[in-house]
Amino acid sequence: MSSRLKLYDRVAEDAASIVIRSYSTSFSAASRLLGVEVRQHVENIYALVRIADEIVDGGAEEAGLDLIATTRQLNELERETENAMEHGFSSNLVVHAFALTAREVSFGAELTAPFFESMRMDLSQKVHDQASFERYVYGSAEVVGLMCLCAFLHGHDVGDEQRAKLEHGARALGAAFQKVNFLRDLADDFETLGRSYFPGIDVATFTEEEKVRLLDDLDADLRDAAIGSELPASSKKAVALAHALFAQLSKRIRATPASELVRTRVRVPNVVKLRLAAAAAIGVGPRE
Repeated sequence: MSSRLKLYDRVAEDAASIVIRSYSTSFSAASRLLGVEVRQHVENIYALVRIADEIVDGGAEEAGLDLIATTRQLNELERETENAMEHGFSSNLVVHAFALTAREVSFGAELTAPFFESMRMDLSQKVHDQASFERYVYGSAEVVGLMCLCAFLHGHDVGDEQRAKLEHGARALGAAFQKVNFLRDLADDFETLGRSYFPGIDVATFTEEEKVRLLDDLDADLRDAAIGSELPASSKKAVALAHALFAQLSKRIRATPASELVRTRVRVPNVVKLRLAAAAAIGVGPRE
């Protein structure tokens, strides 16, 4: 590889790291527990996800783009991503970094196409039935878990049965992540973006019984995702921290009355995040 392309690759990955660290302190903390051989790959993946989120979650609209123009931006990002995965180069630094990872750890449009489909749903579909909800969660979150799993397992000899088990856990953790965020952002998604993700849920009349039902489903995903100890050492601590953070959020949402949840975004205090990170770093389960 020429020194010019090596420099471009490095600059692209630096750009991806800046994007994700600027947007998510929790992600930044968890990524520090990843081994160096996988950390950049995960940052490359999440940087592209973040850019797509900004297109559909209001950034493009605030810049003055209407729905047609915003959709065009998203479609162009998908085309650029597919082209970069095929050819290994993009003038968009974040896309270039993402393609470096996709080509190295061996995933392609089978995962990116469902992701972009879900992003387009955010532009065109405000209310979901069970089928569209499951399709949305798969594309927006579960496939991202599968992308990361490809990075985690790259260079490791994993049998078909074990890989299938890890894929199930990666999808479950992605689903839990998305459902936690839906619950945290009930009011903002509805009032600001006009979206209602959970089928049959009316934010205006959200009840305690509905909250408990949604949390029971979320916690089932967390139980299915509790396979981090079977991952390679380079990723198991970071995944354990992510799992612990989602479990802590679920616990705090469960303790928050439904009437308050639609007005307040539940957070994990920094001191608790630090405690969970310390527990994950030394390989022990967090204390209640």
